[in-house]
Amino acid sequence: MNRSIEDTPIIFIGAGNLATNLAKALYYKGFRIVQVYSRTEESARALAEQVEAGYTTDLQEISKEARLYIVSLKDAAFVELLPQITEGKQDALLVHTAGSIPMSVWEKYAERYGVFYPMQTFSKQREVNFREIPFFVEAKRPEDVELLKAIAATLSDNVYEITSEQRKSLHLAAVFICNFTNHMYALAADLLEKYNLPFDVMLPLIDETARKVHELTPHEAQTGPAVRYDENVISNHLAMLVDSPALQEIYKLMSKSIHEHHQL
Repeated sequence: MNRSIEDTPIIFIGAGNLATNLAKALYYKGFRIVQVYSRTEESARALAEQVEAGYTTDLQEISKEARLYIVSLKDAAFVELLPQITEGKQDALLVHTAGSIPMSVWEKYAERYGVFYPMQTFSKQREVNFREIPFFVEAKRPEDVELLKAIAATLSDNVYEITSEQRKSLHLAAVFICNFTNHMYALAADLLEKYNLPFDVMLPLIDETARKVHELTPHEAQTGPAVRYDENVISNHLAMLVDSPALQEIYKLMSKSIHEHHQL
């Protein structure tokens, strides 16, 4: 299968952060990306040019000749456009890349369908190492599971078949690990700016915090005043946040959660 798998004609429906990274990674591995769809011409053309594909901003003009359609749209747009996305593509395999949408969303609209979910944070302007990124696949038909596994294996050393329920839990955990953590960086950046300090001074701390959990459990790696509930330090910090009740609330909630977690 691997000798001819790169001949699979692929169409990307969506040209956002994930689609851009995934399309380029597949293109570099020799896959044929035949077309890119995006609502905006600028996004569709930008990605199409990078992967030598055609592009369109009209769902009706999406080619029906591809064997695999990778749909990477915002959740609400995806669900709304499902009937148009699937029209006339009965012989093709259609997959979405969303962490939180069950595979069953395809049921009434397609014969062959599944999920192709690379779990990572993606930005158009930053390339990632797909070799390290875990892929989680799911499909209605066993032969399509094998096809998706084979495609994912050309990119990554970590390919798993999981259920929609498991993927939903993964996505929830990923929101805590990635999105909430990054928001903490944003809040810290605002605090540093207030005191005329550069965010760069935090980068070694950010890096070491991330490195530690490669060797210790998150529970073991936790440090700071909340672990031992050092009331002097915590009270001083809360006083510094007196002009920002929202930050005070976050600080209190996080400190309480850390402390309670370490009493278990």
